[in-house]
Amino acid sequence: MPQANPAALEFLLTRRSRPARTLGLPIPGEDDLRTILTAAARTPDHGKLEPWRFIVLDRVALLAMAEKVAQRGAALNLDPDKQAKARDEYANAHLAVAVVAAPRDSDKIPRSEQVYSAGATCLALLNAALAAGWGANWLSGWPSRDPEITAWLGLAAHEDIAGFIHLGTESAAPPDRPRPDIDAITTRFVP
Repeated sequence: MPQANPAALEFLLTRRSRPARTLGLPIPGEDDLRTILTAAARTPDHGKLEPWRFIVLDRVALLAMAEKVAQRGAALNLDPDKQAKARDEYANAHLAVAVVAAPRDSDKIPRSEQVYSAGATCLALLNAALAAGWGANWLSGWPSRDPEITAWLGLAAHEDIAGFIHLGTESAAPPDRPRPDIDAITTRFVP
């Protein structure tokens, strides 16, 4: 019989992201953040390539990011509401971690599997923060795909941002949302 971990299973069955706009102070300290990142780095990684890395954005970095996003939004002539929403995601944040998909050359492991691993790392980081009692939210948006912004953040040409995980203390409990109907999305293959 397998060794069950009911507390972990209950956490996964009831986990809920916290909207980034509700995350405030305090934020995880260096030791807490290191633990969260260590847990995230335990993501399945076919080939042991570690095809992802982390960029920590503290308050100062987030304010600079907000300014860069505002500049790029204006240069791209984006809708003013879209510009403001993206800028505010960073201007109002206190701590975020960019998970960078950093695929490595490999004859055995396709790039797609390495990118999937980076996505799994985002979820692992999110869940580790929630399990540690922090509020967390996984965001992306147009700034995560803008080549000028990603270059400014130090990404190489072959790298992409898998997500920004915002961290902090939730100021309001979010309502749960409808969850998928497992029967509607599950089939059983019969040859």
